Amino acid sequence: MATAPTIHAVFAPIIKDMECVDQAIHTHLASEVALINTIGGYIVAGGGKRLRPALLLLVAQALGFRGPQQHILAAVVELIHTATLLHDDVVDESSMRRGRETSNALFGNSASVLVGDFLYSRAFQMMVSVGSLPILDILADATNIIAEGEVLQLLNMHDPDVDEQRYLQVIRFKTAKLFEAAARLGAVLAQADANMQEEMALAGRSFGTAFQLIDDLLDYSGNSAELGKNIGDDLREGKPTLPLIIAMRQGTATQRTLVENAIRQGDASALDDVMEIVHASGAMQAVRKAAQDEIRIAERALSPLAPSPARQALLDLCAYSLGRTV
Repeated sequence: MATAPTIHAVFAPIIKDMECVDQAIHTHLASEVALINTIGGYIVAGGGKRLRPALLLLVAQALGFRGPQQHILAAVVELIHTATLLHDDVVDESSMRRGRETSNALFGNSASVLVGDFLYSRAFQMMVSVGSLPILDILADATNIIAEGEVLQLLNMHDPDVDEQRYLQVIRFKTAKLFEAAARLGAVLAQADANMQEEMALAGRSFGTAFQLIDDLLDYSGNSAELGKNIGDDLREGKPTLPLIIAMRQGTATQRTLVENAIRQGDASALDDVMEIVHASGAMQAVRKAAQDEIRIAERALSPLAPSPARQALLDLCAYSLGRTV
């Protein structure tokens, strides 16, 4: 079995561009309000894979685009993502992300929500500066759908009757939509035709779906030190993710009842029993297969791109997403 490429290898064709994106993020985070600088700086300095801006840059490069607009828009995408993290951690009452305390744990819920709002509004200022109505339309639509996804996920909390369709709808809205928008923006910047724009959007959406599927799988197979978050957080938050949905469907009546009660109560003390059921039911393999199916869709959508280092990096990014442990 081939070793999955590292994220550093994937980013090789865009390393200079990523530096420009980081500079744009730091420049536009600046505010006269000290607390905004403190919290914004804290969460951005916490790292993150920068996959969404990388996707935009790689698609743009694969289609022959060069220009400063890609750096601004890639920074916009990352700021929108960062804002969602600030809000997510408050809603989920998370205490750890990327191996560090969350901003809400350090600075409080109110400050985190308000700084998240600042990041959204700053992102819109930046996207307006590019001067393209189609680009503004893509990002405004994506931001709205992400918000809908957050609400849908809230409605699903502590509900063991959530089925695969409802679960996937949340993923498409909450996670995959920003990947989709990033890939589409790369094609729009390159002035690709409508068919190519749709193919790149499909690649981004399928990649984002697979990424979240693996994320949900890792919550029942990874470890806290590697993941940078507490194992079992999804269960504690009462999230009926696909590993649990499949485990309830495949398990015995007794096992189903145990998992149902754990979801309803957000009972992390039942984590060991739930993990045993998840693994025994074949749910892990089923979730991984679902992610592989999504990646195959993404790879087919990337096939119209001409051979180039950027195209290869996009394919390597797909392989990386399946092989990652963090």
